[in-house]
Amino acid sequence: MTLARMWEARAADGRGPELHAWVREVALPALRGTPGLERAEVLTAPGERVLLITWWTGEAADAPETPADLLARPVHRWTFSRTHVE
Repeated sequence: MTLARMWEARAADGRGPELHAWVREVALPALRGTPGLERAEVLTAPGERVLLITWWTGEAADAPETPADLLARPVHRWTFSRTHVE
């Protein structure tokens, strides 16, 4: 079974670039080499939001804790099961 783990955070005012850099420089390297990781993508959205989506075979691991000073609110996390692909 393939799982998608979504991690979404809204940066504190003016800290979007720092949050994006933290995901690329800390969160992604921490996940690399974790058994079952198939791929990872980082996206940004208006409102200084950063999204990390990882795809897993088996159990999905989570990104490390984000420094609180980079965040406007707590991180949101969801795990989805793949049901259909075209």
